[in-house]
Amino acid sequence: MPASPPDPKLPAAVLIREVGPRDGFQNEPEVIPTAAKIELIESLAATGLRRIELTSLVRPDVIPQLADAAEVIAAVELPDGVAATVLVPNRRGLERALALRAEHPVFNEVTVFMSASETHNRHNVGRSVADSLADLRAVIADAVAGGLRAVAVISTSFGCPYEGDVPRERVLAIAGELAGAGASEVGFGDTTGMANPLQVAAFFPAARAALADVELTAHFHNTRGQGLANALAALLAGVTSFESSFGELGGCPVPAGATGNIATEDLVSMFETMGVASGVDLAKLIACARRVERLLGRPLGSHVLKAGPVGELVGEPGEG
Repeated sequence: MPASPPDPKLPAAVLIREVGPRDGFQNEPEVIPTAAKIELIESLAATGLRRIELTSLVRPDVIPQLADAAEVIAAVELPDGVAATVLVPNRRGLERALALRAEHPVFNEVTVFMSASETHNRHNVGRSVADSLADLRAVIADAVAGGLRAVAVISTSFGCPYEGDVPRERVLAIAGELAGAGASEVGFGDTTGMANPLQVAAFFPAARAALADVELTAHFHNTRGQGLANALAALLAGVTSFESSFGELGGCPVPAGATGNIATEDLVSMFETMGVASGVDLAKLIACARRVERLLGRPLGSHVLKAGPVGELVGEPGEG
């Protein structure tokens, strides 16, 4: 089915960072074999995705699903033009990243993260917001000094499952501190799917006014089925950078029963049929998600994975 004619209210193109190899795999109960991870990452890069989060340099006893981070970094091969990112939780993680990159320069970015909500931050990383902010400012500065691009992600930017509303002013104040330390991109995460499109539509113009020279990224979860609606609201507000996970993998374990991130194939399908280019081959992306389904032995939540791309023809209709 051809894309809609270009709409002057929409950007011509977007960038999508695929976070499934980190945010997706770490939240699945199964441990995906290292060789399979490497093959999937390389297949994702072959779809036309130009941003991929490879893994996280966390303690293996904390997240055993990513205990092979060093092996993945050492073995994966990516084409030119793909910006690879690894998540570092703290200064020790950055030290590991810098040492690994000296031998295996497959990645050129690091991502740091914290929550805007005090309670969520303590649950998630065991620290106060003030302590996380102080540590991450130093981590970002050291990363930039080490030749890495720094991406900062703020969880619970649109609401907290423990505290409820999170004031926009608090989120943007944290973003300003992280940008001031040297982060050239700040992502705002709807960690438990609490955002709504009107909230998103108001948030990003305020963020742009506060962070004039910083790339703004939207990261939505589909916990309550509003992920794509929120992505559209962000797009209409001028956002051109998004994060998502193929197959709708991953997500936050709070609340119970939550689904994962927006599926990358659903996001690509929506953008492309609206005339907004993603540069991604949707058929190849769907094939990657199907391989994960086979690995995990269960169906995944992506809508495009279930229904097929828009315009995909089916056989003769049956009775009824």
